Amino acid sequence: MGIINFIRDYERVARFRLGRFEGMKGPGIVFSIPILHQIQKVDTRTAVLEIPRQTNITKDNAPIDIDFLVYMRVDINEAHKAVLEVEHYTSAVVGLATTTLRAVVGDISLDDVLSQRERINELIRTRLDQETGRWGIKVTNVEIREIEPPTDIQAAMTRQMSAERMRRSMVLEADGQKEADITVAEGQKQSEILKAEGAKQSEILKAEGDQQAAVLRAAGYSEALQRIQDTAQGVGGNTMTLQYMDALKEMAAGPATKFVLPMEMTKLMGGIGNMMGIATGEEERN
Repeated sequence: MGIINFIRDYERVARFRLGRFEGMKGPGIVFSIPILHQIQKVDTRTAVLEIPRQTNITKDNAPIDIDFLVYMRVDINEAHKAVLEVEHYTSAVVGLATTTLRAVVGDISLDDVLSQRERINELIRTRLDQETGRWGIKVTNVEIREIEPPTDIQAAMTRQMSAERMRRSMVLEADGQKEADITVAEGQKQSEILKAEGAKQSEILKAEGDQQAAVLRAAGYSEALQRIQDTAQGVGGNTMTLQYMDALKEMAAGPATKFVLPMEMTKLMGGIGNMMGIATGEEERN
């Protein structure tokens, strides 16, 4: 009597007939007859393998403990290889991953191991995938979970990080002081420029004011002189003669006995005579 096997979409069945491989069956219903057939299921979903922590030696002879995860799956098109080419393929992948990790880390210095996880993950994945391909296994991803250096190396790294933080702090402080000094200098520069501009404008305004005041004063003097000239032209000769006579009276009233008369005085005397002659003629006619 046959046995009915229900094979899921993510499963395949390797069926053997009297020890001879008949091929991979599924998904769906797969019949098998006891004694005549032997079957072996293969799960094609991605499996996660945890690689135990192990001590590895770096290129610069530093011991370091690493554990990581391997993501793998059986290729559906080559699932028969996982049955025919290897026994317990999961154990085979774990052992291969362990040796591959040691080979990769042995070619890298401690500083690079600590700082280049992505690069190490990719190196391990590539090498594993090349080796497991002959088993029908596809390694899709590798992730280092933890890296733990020895205690003395950790202490040295802590001191190094403290020194680096101190250096960065000093650099940042120096940069800040530099920026502050530059800002202050720029402010002082702008202040001096503004002061100079203000003084310049003040001097210009003052000079313009002095110039306008001088122009106004000159205009005032010119107008005053013009008015004096106009007034002097309106004064008659007789008025000037009378003013000279008043001056002579004041001179005669003084204690001096000798006078020096200018040449113009003759004209004055002539004018006085004329004035007196005119006055006498008018009296006789009257």
